[in-house]
Amino acid sequence: MEAEIVNKVANSGLISFDLEDYFHQGERVVYDIKENLFMGLILKEKDFREFLKSKDWSEYSGKNVAIICSEDAIVPTWAYMLLAIQLEPYANMVVFGSLEDLEKKLYEQALNDLDLAQFKDQRVVVKGCSNAQIPTYVYVELTRRLKPIVKSLMFGEPCSTVPLFKSKVVA
Repeated sequence: MEAEIVNKVANSGLISFDLEDYFHQGERVVYDIKENLFMGLILKEKDFREFLKSKDWSEYSGKNVAIICSEDAIVPTWAYMLLAIQLEPYANMVVFGSLEDLEKKLYEQALNDLDLAQFKDQRVVVKGCSNAQIPTYVYVELTRRLKPIVKSLMFGEPCSTVPLFKSKVVA
């Protein structure tokens, strides 16, 4: 007599949360303001404003842009603000900082759009393996948001989890 194979994971009631599902597919690019510096040292306002007017900013359509200055130069804050104004109509996301800062912001936006009510009193497993590079910050932020509402929180795969949190049941 053959024994029926039972999928215990499917019957466990666990909800698998895969952060990769929230990975924004848009291209990530860096805009380095060093290209606009005079002699690699200073930013000339008149020249910079002319550049901003003449540049075709549509090349950033749908892209995610991290604005940096890789030179050791003093760049006035208004220069970054002017860049953001030019990029905003075209780019999906614009941040000041590294590509990792950009990634954090993209995930933060995705988490802000997430309806957390669906996880209320649920047993949630945050998937650990991913093809996308997900910053640790995102896992911490997700944990911070889920902990107050879930019944339990785990990390890994439904067949092999690391328990993180279990709510205390008050009688």
